[in-house]
Amino acid sequence: MVLLAKLLAAHFIGDYLLQPKSWVAAKESRVWRAPQLYLHTLIHLLLILLIIDQPGFLPYALLIAASHLIIDGLKVRFQTEQTRTFWYFTDQALHVAVLLIVWNRTTPADILFGTLWQPDYWIPLAAFLFLTMPAATIIRFVMLRWTTSIDETRDESLKDAGTMIGILERLFIFFSILGGFWQTIGFLLAAKSVFRFGDLTRAKDRKLTEYIMIGTLLSFSLAVAVSLLVLHV
Repeated sequence: MVLLAKLLAAHFIGDYLLQPKSWVAAKESRVWRAPQLYLHTLIHLLLILLIIDQPGFLPYALLIAASHLIIDGLKVRFQTEQTRTFWYFTDQALHVAVLLIVWNRTTPADILFGTLWQPDYWIPLAAFLFLTMPAATIIRFVMLRWTTSIDETRDESLKDAGTMIGILERLFIFFSILGGFWQTIGFLLAAKSVFRFGDLTRAKDRKLTEYIMIGTLLSFSLAVAVSLLVLHV
């Protein structure tokens, strides 16, 4: 499980934290001719080698990097504005499937815990990374079908503030559950409801109310599920 957590951590860092939006736009516009596509693949390769910290794992790392290049290239080649959500989830599912295959085929001799953190920290670390931008991106794509129904020009808000709030609330839930303080989840939900009371009580904002509730409950459910998975593992 530590090896799988390391592979997932490398994927989350490379695909989300170290991939600027400008790179994504460049890949979508130039596809195979985009230097960002190959630089992105190189970053994944280096991350895997650094985190696994085992020279014998090089063939597996090359396999993962090559598959990542092909999957990303096919995604940006065939996706359209209408199929963006489908291709996002297909892309991520294929990446994770490759990691699972490599994990299943790896022998004990290929596994080294590494020097950056102790082994026991890798599983919660991978979960922590997932609850940041990966979870935010998943929620954004799930909510995309309703986003166009919301009048975003009605009120001004800070840039990316909603994303940051979601990340902070998921991490708050994550650490609360790991620490055994389940009651703080109810406190967080109540506090968020109070802050959004004005939006949630105006009749003309019924769509906004439903949108906020779906997003909040989805974010909370994802955080709780990942936290329980970590405790189980």
